[in-house]
Amino acid sequence: MKFNSDEIASVLRQEIEQYESQIDVREVGTVLEVGDGIARVYGLSGVMAGEMVEFTKAGVTGLAFNLEENSVGVIILGDFLKINEGDEVRTLGQLLSVPVGDGVIGRVLDPLGNPLDGKGPVASNERRNVEILAPGVAQRHPVCEPLQTGVKAIDAMTPIGRGQRELVIGDRKTGKTAVALDAILNQKESGVRCFYVAVGQKDSSVAGVVNVLERYGAMEYTTVIVAGASSPAPVQYVAPYAGTAMAEYFMHKGEHALIVYDDLSKQAVAYRQLSLLMRRPPGREAYPGDVFYCHSRLLERSSKLSKELGGGSLTSLPIIETLEGEVSAYIPTNVISITDGQIYLQPDLFFSGVRPAMNVGISVSRVGGAAQIKAMKKVAGGLRLDLAAFRELEAFAQLGTELDPATQRRLDRGYRMVELLKQPQYKPMHVIDQVIVIYAGTKGFLDEVPVNKVRDWEAGLLAFIHNRKQDLWDELNQRKDLTPELIAGIEGALNEFNKGFLAS
Repeated sequence: MKFNSDEIASVLRQEIEQYESQIDVREVGTVLEVGDGIARVYGLSGVMAGEMVEFTKAGVTGLAFNLEENSVGVIILGDFLKINEGDEVRTLGQLLSVPVGDGVIGRVLDPLGNPLDGKGPVASNERRNVEILAPGVAQRHPVCEPLQTGVKAIDAMTPIGRGQRELVIGDRKTGKTAVALDAILNQKESGVRCFYVAVGQKDSSVAGVVNVLERYGAMEYTTVIVAGASSPAPVQYVAPYAGTAMAEYFMHKGEHALIVYDDLSKQAVAYRQLSLLMRRPPGREAYPGDVFYCHSRLLERSSKLSKELGGGSLTSLPIIETLEGEVSAYIPTNVISITDGQIYLQPDLFFSGVRPAMNVGISVSRVGGAAQIKAMKKVAGGLRLDLAAFRELEAFAQLGTELDPATQRRLDRGYRMVELLKQPQYKPMHVIDQVIVIYAGTKGFLDEVPVNKVRDWEAGLLAFIHNRKQDLWDELNQRKDLTPELIAGIEGALNEFNKGFLAS
């Protein structure tokens, strides 16, 4: 076999021309101690806060969390049991990022973007940093567009707008997740991308949520990010930020997204655990002093962007679990002060069969009528005050005193309105159907209907409207406002239906 000297010379020349001098400089440190999801590392003198590091032997990544005089506190995003004292640690020179884009939609992922659903790798070339500064005041637009949840009580009395942060708060087992899931199911035809972040939940509960989303066809536009109860504290802490980064991608594209954090009280507990292990000084209820900032920098990223930036929005529904209805505890008060309103779910109402168990007196939306269509604003204007007054009257009537006829009529109507606002789980209702039903209740068309027949009356009325008066429904849906002609049409339809219903 002969070598051609010209060929060898040309290959050498080509290699020399294409040669680029690159020196791979990386800082290398050593693990001093490891345990409970954190490691103390010696030797990474140039590492930056929030920078990613790699434990080379175990193949696990971590985040520089505490920069101390002689060592660096690293939170480990993976199995810390694989890491041993004396292992080598390298800085990666980058921040934590997750895959974003259409490839994550319909998937069940962990907070690092790894698939958990067995459907293969995530088909996404783009990545986005997990920690990003929230849009400034000048980059935002006031919330003005409704985000319909499909829940009558919420859309009528505590409306949610695109770009709003509405807290869902209550004791365990009062239907908080059910409210959030109904909001996700109701986005089916709206083009809103949905993200459900499960923090510290049982794996069986998360599997149930994914099952519901698949059964109702909602996984087509939803991503589930899971940091279960068995996940290490660092992963639970990072999960809400990772979910927000995925959702923000669509907001900055000029689209709309909805994110549910279920729940932030468990994220705060994970953050407390990390901070105490890192020897950060504890404050009230042993939480570190910056736990407020932990939640504020997360929730401030939800916004409605200005028209110059595309007008996209990210709406968030953070969930907080209270203990024995203690709304004035540390984490609940923190999150209440950050959000634009709260939906308070009360155990007494829940166990008495009022579902969703929303306490009208405490629940508020600080956006109010700006997040409602005109028709809903007109029919639901006095509903909150009427219900609050009814609760007071009900408490008074329990004393057994004689009531005058006017008070008795108000009580009777209140019972019917409470019954009317009940709604079965996973059955979100179109906003125009809600307007017609609430108009009927507030204008006294229900006064003759027995309380135990209200649900049947509602189902019958909606079937009657869609079968016989579809043109009236279509016009109301198009205008989204109540004109005198439409009011006359609705009242005519209600009278016609009532005649048949009460006769039967």
